[in-house]
Amino acid sequence: MLTSDVSLSFALLAGLVSFLSPCVLPIIPGFLAYLAGTSLTDAKTHRFEIFINSFFFVLGFSTVFAVLGVLLNTILESVAGDISLWLSRLGGVIIIFFGLFLTGLLKVPFLEAEYKPRVTKKFSSRYLTSFIFGAAFAAGWTPCVGAVLGGILGLATAHPGSAFILLLAYAIGLGIPFLLTGLFASHASDFFSRFAKLLTYLNIIFGAFLILLGILVFTQTLSVLANLSIVNTLLLK
Repeated sequence: MLTSDVSLSFALLAGLVSFLSPCVLPIIPGFLAYLAGTSLTDAKTHRFEIFINSFFFVLGFSTVFAVLGVLLNTILESVAGDISLWLSRLGGVIIIFFGLFLTGLLKVPFLEAEYKPRVTKKFSSRYLTSFIFGAAFAAGWTPCVGAVLGGILGLATAHPGSAFILLLAYAIGLGIPFLLTGLFASHASDFFSRFAKLLTYLNIIFGAFLILLGILVFTQTLSVLANLSIVNTLLLK
C-alpha cells in the first residue's frame, strides 16, 4: 500500500514540476488570457472568463491522460503477470533516461527544441479552443513537460495496473496550479517571470530523484523508498 502511496505522491509532484518548468512557466498566464479572448492588462475584470477557459484547458489534457492511462492498463496488465520483471526493467530505463535529461547529464536535441504555442481561433467557442489546446498540451507542449511526463509513463509501464490512477494523479498535480493561475492571471505573470530562472534548479533536483526512482523500479525495490521512516511519517499523517 505504501509503495502505491509513494508512486501516487510522486505522480502528483511530477505534475507540479511540469507546471513549474522554466521553459513554459512565464508564458502560461498570457496564454490562458489569450485563450479567454482578453489580455493580462484586463485580467482582473475578466477573471471568471479566464478561469473557465483554464478549466477547459485542464479538462483537455486530463482527458488525454485518463485515456492514455486506460490504454496502458488494458494493454500491459494482460501480460504483466508473464513479463513483470521486464516491464519493471523497461520502466526503470525510461525513468532513468528522462532523469538524466532533466539533470543535464544527457543531451537529447529533439527534447531540447523550444516550442511556442500558436493559437488560431478557428472555432466559435473559446471553450472548445481551450479544450483542444489542453489536449495538445498533453501530447507534449514543451520539452520540459515531455521529460517529466516520460518519467510517469515509465512508472506506469512498470506498474500497468496503476497506470490510470498514476496519470490521473499527474493530471491533478498539473491541473490545480493551472486553475489557480487562471484565477489570478494578472498577478501570476510577474511572479512567474521573477522566479523562473530559479526553477531550473528544481528540474535538476527532480531529475536526480527520477534517476533514483528509476533504479529502484529497475531492480523492483521501490518498497525500499516506502519503508523510509520519513516517507512513512509523511504518508501516514
